[in-house]
Amino acid sequence: MNANEFLFRPLQTGDIELPNRVLMAPLTRGRAPGRVPNELMVEYYQQRASAGLIISEATAISPQGYGWHQAPAIYNDEQVAGWKRVTDAVHEAGGRIFVQLWHMGRVSHPDFQDGKPPVGPSAIAATGEAHTPTGKKPYVVPHALTTDEIASIVADYAAATVRARQAGFDGVEIHGANGYLIDQFLRDAANQRDDEYGGSVENRLRFLREVVTAVADAWSPVRTGLRLSPTMNGQGMHDSNPVALYTAAAEMLNGFDLAYVHTAEAIQPGRLYNADAERVTPHIRQAYQGVLVTNGGYDKESAAEAIASGQADAIAFGQPFIANPDLPERLRVDAPLNEPVVATYYSQGPTGYVDYPTLAEATGF
Repeated sequence: MNANEFLFRPLQTGDIELPNRVLMAPLTRGRAPGRVPNELMVEYYQQRASAGLIISEATAISPQGYGWHQAPAIYNDEQVAGWKRVTDAVHEAGGRIFVQLWHMGRVSHPDFQDGKPPVGPSAIAATGEAHTPTGKKPYVVPHALTTDEIASIVADYAAATVRARQAGFDGVEIHGANGYLIDQFLRDAANQRDDEYGGSVENRLRFLREVVTAVADAWSPVRTGLRLSPTMNGQGMHDSNPVALYTAAAEMLNGFDLAYVHTAEAIQPGRLYNADAERVTPHIRQAYQGVLVTNGGYDKESAAEAIASGQADAIAFGQPFIANPDLPERLRVDAPLNEPVVATYYSQGPTGYVDYPTLAEATGF
């Protein structure tokens, strides 16, 4: 099989044509002091503009949704201006970039919320620790959202979408994965409500449907993507019947003309993406009629095989893009990949962020 034939075939997502199917997955890096994108981030994203599509690091839609030290946000004018410098640089380099819209829900921390508890669908604490300004601290029991508070958060997603368009992004990806707020509503380990937002699969899908509707109405469904992580098992997350849940989600999403749906699910053992569970992405693929992006431990050959066999339309690469700003070119010519330095994933400054060499820099050609 000629892997390049599949990885470097253009792909239509919504009304945007991607030049290749090697996408950059969202990667939290903690390089935004004050929650504002800066010149270091401009350099970082511009370096990676050869991706078929860059999906930005998770970006908070509101102060309430914030919960990771030095992550960026998109709820005020200063943040929009910072992101505009990023998107301008990516576009100048010929790239395309979506922003990932993020509400952390119960896995925020009182240190980010003026001493108040974070919010969630139910008063059930996550397992694990929050990344606070003074180090890691255990998650706390969240405040269970009222229906009026839920409506306010849906409006926050719409407002963030408007700001994303002002900031020059090509679209938005709704973060419905990784144990954050939307995921908390979806899965019954975190959602034990007895109202219209809990209980049945239909009810647990309600918040997701309302957010997707609000975001699509605020811009366009064809400029809207969605990320899901059906078997992610960190932070105490699981569901009693993930196949039924995510098949129903896929069928519901067929009612929108989204740019894509993006699943994060391990093809190899992982810390958060439970490779021991039955993979749900094939069930989503069978039910969902639009563009499907997958992520979770792919290399060149397995990525090309997934596309060639119809399992996915594109592959999002995460850690390989950390260390290889020119990842598409390295894959194209079968060049060796730089190895990422894990200790610098969330450290401050340029080391381990913008100092990985391109193939041209490494070889002198």
